[in-house]
Amino acid sequence: MSNANNAAIVEISQTANKFRSSIVLQYDNKYIDVKSILGLFTTLLTSSNYDLHVHGPDVDEAKKAMAEVFEKHGLKINSIQD
Repeated sequence: MSNANNAAIVEISQTANKFRSSIVLQYDNKYIDVKSILGLFTTLLTSSNYDLHVHGPDVDEAKKAMAEVFEKHGLKINSIQD
């Protein structure tokens, strides 16, 4: 794994941990807590199409921040409206 991927995973997790909302990344039938670095390591290696689910008191701010950090690292996400 490259240092760029490591940096992306750390920044995604750190960004997610700033929010009280639950932030979950879905690919195929798997759901990964974005606040979990270990979960991100396995997820970002195996997929390129992600759905982002955010639930909680700061949902709008969390979705915006997560979209920005994913885009910064060249990762595509679909923000799911639940």
